[in-house]
Amino acid sequence: MHTPHRIGAALLGALLLSGCANHLPQRSEQEERIERKLLDHSLQIDVGEPKVLELPQRRIRINEQKTFEVTEFEVTRRYDRYTPYQPWREVYEIPLGAVAIVAGVGANILNVAMLGRLPDTATKDWISYGFAGINPAMNVESNGRSEQNLASIDEKQLDKRTEYSSLPWADRPVTVKAGNQTHELTTDRGGILRLNLLDDPFAEQDLRQVGSLLLSIEDPSDDTRADAPLLVSHNLRGKLQEAHRLIFDDLEDDEVYQWVHRVKRLSELGLEEEASELEQSLIELTRNDPELQKEFLGKLMKDAGRLAADPGEDREE
Repeated sequence: MHTPHRIGAALLGALLLSGCANHLPQRSEQEERIERKLLDHSLQIDVGEPKVLELPQRRIRINEQKTFEVTEFEVTRRYDRYTPYQPWREVYEIPLGAVAIVAGVGANILNVAMLGRLPDTATKDWISYGFAGINPAMNVESNGRSEQNLASIDEKQLDKRTEYSSLPWADRPVTVKAGNQTHELTTDRGGILRLNLLDDPFAEQDLRQVGSLLLSIEDPSDDTRADAPLLVSHNLRGKLQEAHRLIFDDLEDDEVYQWVHRVKRLSELGLEEEASELEQSLIELTRNDPELQKEFLGKLMKDAGRLAADPGEDREE
């Protein structure tokens, strides 16, 4: 007989305990989002000219090219804001709410006499605050302790375009296959591979039977790769071993005329860059022995017809 009353009382008690959230004005925020979709990815190895290697040194340029579809969006997020219910706040909100109602009614009466000159904060906000305050199942609005939930996300497309990028293959590995051996080199910050067949690791290999080099690069992120062959002339292959001895055999035990012979012979082989580098190394080696340096420069001019000077003298001046 009393069961319906008990159920009703239980529901009212649950309502008082759980309370209701006091909803605040919705808040929104906007931001721009950029979506980049990779359409194409390629690697390019420029072995330079001529296609047949006639000199032991070559600068090889390597680039990475990408094509993107770029879409710009304006994203609007809307949030539902509310003041969460805390029962213990009713201890002070109910009496303050009653006072606010009385003050709001008085303000409205006074506003009639003042021809509507009072602000809405006195005539409307006080009454709203008061009724929320005396409601035992609701707290008054509070921006300070408000919470929010994401209500919706709207995206508006602003622009769609295609972008291209070409960047150097900087500080990345390059595999060079020479005959039955494979070497791994590294590009510099500008994406340049400085290939020198007189230097390591090629100096340790007999390249007389190697007619071409195969350069390979690969991006492990998506397995994009590129290969490029570089032919090595028969004439160059015949010079490499002799040129290596002329450059790298010990210099300090040689006589001055032997130094001159090395420089002259490199020039005769058509390796002028290597001849100049060896020439400058010998000038540097004799920097602290002016008489020996003078003898070397004199014989260089007389026997090889090369006019050279110590670059350090210009710096000292």
